[in-house]
Order: sequence, then C-alpha cells, then structure tokens
Amino acid sequence: MSKSGKVLVSRQFVDMTRGRIEGLLAAFPKLVGTGKQHTYVETQDVRYVYQPIEALYLLVITNKQSNILEDLDTLRLLSKLVSSISLGNKENITVAQVKQYCEMESNEEKLHKLIDRGKSEKAFGPMRTSSNVDMNNRDSGPGGGPLFGDSHKTKDHSLAPTLARSKVAGGMKLGKGQKTNQFLESLKAEGEVILDDAQLIAVQSRLSSVPPSDPISVTIEEKLNVTIKRDDGVNNFDIQGTLALQVLNDANGFIQLQIENQNLPGLSFKTHPNIDKEIFNSQKIVGAKDPNRPFPSGQNETPLVKWRIQELNEASLPLAVNCWPSVSGNETFVNIEYEALKMFDLHNVIISIPLPALREAPSVRQIDGEWKYDSRNPLLEWSVILIDQSNRSGSMEFVVPAADPSSFFPISVRFSASNTFSDLKVGSVSVIFFSGPISFRELIQCRLI
Repeated sequence: MSKSGKVLVSRQFVDMTRGRIEGLLAAFPKLVGTGKQHTYVETQDVRYVYQPIEALYLLVITNKQSNILEDLDTLRLLSKLVSSISLGNKENITVAQVKQYCEMESNEEKLHKLIDRGKSEKAFGPMRTSSNVDMNNRDSGPGGGPLFGDSHKTKDHSLAPTLARSKVAGGMKLGKGQKTNQFLESLKAEGEVILDDAQLIAVQSRLSSVPPSDPISVTIEEKLNVTIKRDDGVNNFDIQGTLALQVLNDANGFIQLQIENQNLPGLSFKTHPNIDKEIFNSQKIVGAKDPNRPFPSGQNETPLVKWRIQELNEASLPLAVNCWPSVSGNETFVNIEYEALKMFDLHNVIISIPLPALREAPSVRQIDGEWKYDSRNPLLEWSVILIDQSNRSGSMEFVVPAADPSSFFPISVRFSASNTFSDLKVGSVSVIFFSGPISFRELIQCRLI
C-alpha cells in the first residue's frame, strides 16, 4: 500500500469481511509515525508488521497471539519476492499491462502442443476403439444394444489415455520461467518452504472452505437510499435495516437476543413470523415463538428483524456534496466539496461525477484523496479511503473543455460506516434453558446505496 493509504494489492488468508479488512488497512497509515525504527505496531486487537519500500509499505496484519519472529520471517520472504519479481526495475505501468504480461503466450508452444496432441491421438486411437468395443460387447443383451445405456463407461475409458498423456506432455516455455525457477531454487537453498501449484490450490481450497469459528454471529446492517435535489432539498431519504443471525449448529440455536436501540422518530420494526412479537415489543427480546424449536443452523444468515426510518431531513445526511461548475472562455472549472457529520466515520467513500464526452482525461488541479477517470461512461470517480475527525471536509477542482453545467449531474455517492442511525446493538445473548449470557460475534455496518 502507498504511504497515503491507497491499497495496491491485498490478500487475506482467514475468514474476514471486506469491511473489516478495509477498516484495518485504512487505520494503518495513521498508526505509523515518522522517523521511527520499529518494524511493527500494535493495536488492541491486531499487530501490523511492515517494511517501507520507497514510497510504499509492505504490510502483514496478524493477531497479537501470533509469533512475532514468524511474522518477521514472512515479511522478509514477501520482500524478497517483490524485489525478485520486479528485478530491480522501476516502471510506471497499468494493471491492464501487468495482466497482459502475465498472460503472454508463445506461438511455438501452441504449435508444439497441437503436434503432440495429434501424435497422441494416433497412438491411443486403436486402444480407445478396442476398449469401446469390449465394453459394448460385455454390456450388450440379446438384441445387441446396451441394457442400461452405459455410455458413461465408454467415456471414462476414452478419457484415461488423454489424461495420462497430459501429465507427461511438455511445451515450449518462455525464457523468464527459468529466472523464476532459479529464484525459487535460491529460496529453497535458504531453507524456505516453497509450494508448487497443486499444493497452493489445495491450501487455497482448504482456506476457502474453513467455516466461521464463532458459534453465534449477528450481522446488523442499514442501507441508505437518498435522492437530493440539485438546488438543495431532499426528494427521498429512506433507511432500511436488517438484523440477521447465523448459528453453526442446532445446539446453539436455543437462544434469545436482547437488543438495544436509539428511540428515533419514524423508526418502525417488523419481525419474522416465527419471532415472539409480544416479548419483542415489550422487552426488545428476539426469541422464537416456540422455545422448543432452535433457530436455523448452517452457513447462511437468517433475517430476524427488519426496520425502517423515515421523517429525516437534509441535516441528518452523513455526507453532503456540493458541485459548482463555471464556464470561463473555452474551459469549464468544476469545484466539488464534501462535508461529513461528526457522528459517522465513513469508509471507502466514492463520489462519481458524470462528464461530457472528452478526448482526454480531465485536468485535476487539486484533490483531497484519489481520482480515477472512466472514459467509457464517461465518469470521474473521487475516492477517499477514510473520512474521520482529521478530514471532515474536503474538496476537488478539475478543468474540462467548455460544457453545459448540467452535464456534471446527477452525482452519485457510495460509502460504508461502522455505526448506524438506529444505533441498534445486541446487548447480550442468553440460552433459553440455562441461565447466564454466552459469547457471540457482532458485525455492524451502514451503507449508502
């Protein structure tokens, strides 16, 4: 990631939500001080192990229970890998160019594979035919046809020689493969453990299939749908929320959830038909009508409570955006600013400004954050990774050829936050047939869609 907080490449190896990962990455630049010689920094929950690489940071995020020496070894290996892949060369290239370089093919390799495939088909053709005849004769009845249409057996026999050939067939390889092999061999010589492609696939499949470790998980999410007039005023301000429960097994399904929320005007709740509405309305307890039936278990979340908030005005908007286009001669100067409420820290803010048809990208004179030009739509995206106490307001200015001011509207905004308007939370989770609370995992998120 860059020292300004922009993530270039990120990989995760544990089951975590995207919002959690983006929050951890966004917090890192603010934790690293200047002039310090440390290679790690810790928070209450995680440890950041990092290494500066010119204008970038190579970063490993682990929990605080991990072995710091092993984390440093992992960081050292990644540093070697990055420097060896780049071969010490510095060049400004795009993601599309990187993808093109990785997918480079050799015409000679294709020709060699075609010739090899033809030889294999000639060699295994008689074997495949005789195998098919033997199978048909063995499985035929008095009428001469198959009794149960065992065509799948013939298909298995015909595929076996092809699979066996593919294991030993080799094609021409690009010259850079030799350098990669030399690099891997040098790492092995230093005692590093290197996995081949098959082992990596097996590891990735195991990681992707790892189920959540928490027996009980609660997800609270609010979605904002807001439409604002160009000359101020709100056309639509709708907030819809959901509380969903995930229970890994039936044994943990006999529970009740005590929820807490802020009393807001226009806030109304709806519960699942199988939820006891009486105790929910009187005590804000989410429990089943039939206490002898557990909540559904498995890997899927079950929505239990939904709510809606209306009667909010423009002053309650978490983020306000103003756009001021002005034409001067043969150019149009566009000034855009945002202001955020103090009650929300906003993550991954993206402000999309439509543009007139342009021959080249707009000239961005000043910006608080990052920008990206989409020539196909056309569109200019202004992105800010995190808006908190340090940057409650920001601005951007860009210049394009003279255009109608209405061509820069409507502007769309997207973001996420870790708290909600309703401030709904789960205070405790209790087992029905036993006294005392139990532990659970809670994820709270607010999104503008």
